[in-house]
Amino acid sequence: MKGLIGVLGGMGPAATVDIFNKFVSFTAAGSDQEHIPLIISSIPDIPDRTQALLHNGNSPLPVMEDYLHRLEVAGAECIVIPCNTAHYWYPELKKACHVEMLSIIETTMGEAKASGKTNIGLLATNATLAMGLYQKNIEGLGFKCINPDQSGQEKVMESIYSLKAGNIAQAESLMAEQVATLFQRGAEVIVLGCTEVPVILAKEIKQHPEKFIDSTASLVRASIRWYEKRVGKTDLLF
Repeated sequence: MKGLIGVLGGMGPAATVDIFNKFVSFTAAGSDQEHIPLIISSIPDIPDRTQALLHNGNSPLPVMEDYLHRLEVAGAECIVIPCNTAHYWYPELKKACHVEMLSIIETTMGEAKASGKTNIGLLATNATLAMGLYQKNIEGLGFKCINPDQSGQEKVMESIYSLKAGNIAQAESLMAEQVATLFQRGAEVIVLGCTEVPVILAKEIKQHPEKFIDSTASLVRASIRWYEKRVGKTDLLF
């Protein structure tokens, strides 16, 4: 199928559900047939990315490459990965990929730059922070990057793993505290640099969308624009 987009998900499943929901809700479709064609891999046995980068855990790269190629064989013409930390391996994955691949880091930074804000808060995993996936880009634009302090970052990770374990109320409470702290420290907008975070903060994002740059949403918008160009359509993006 022309324009078929492959989603390399499962990191984690809730984030994969979120990107699927956003493809549906962001598309100006009048019928089933007008929606973006997707093929989604949500096989959750990919090794933990943070454990691999910070604690000598098993590398997720071989498994990600395997599932990427399965998506290609299934007909995907563009690959997206709804996991920010996995983008540490983006150069290797892109090299191994035979079709188009979009970077969630690039799409998110494009929206951060377009926001006109210069004091950028950042909520991400320990590994994403340690690898500088966003800080280097934010600071490279001459902006200020505001991260949680050590105690706050521990709560960010506790929140993320609480969501993965199904404890949504605890995840929401812990993350909301860190959002408030970042704004108190001068953040004008907060980059949600982990695809679990938009799931955790869904209620707050709905109430105050101008306060956040949702990495998953940025990737979906870029994907829909890619699809429009691929099939020669316009006005598909809400």
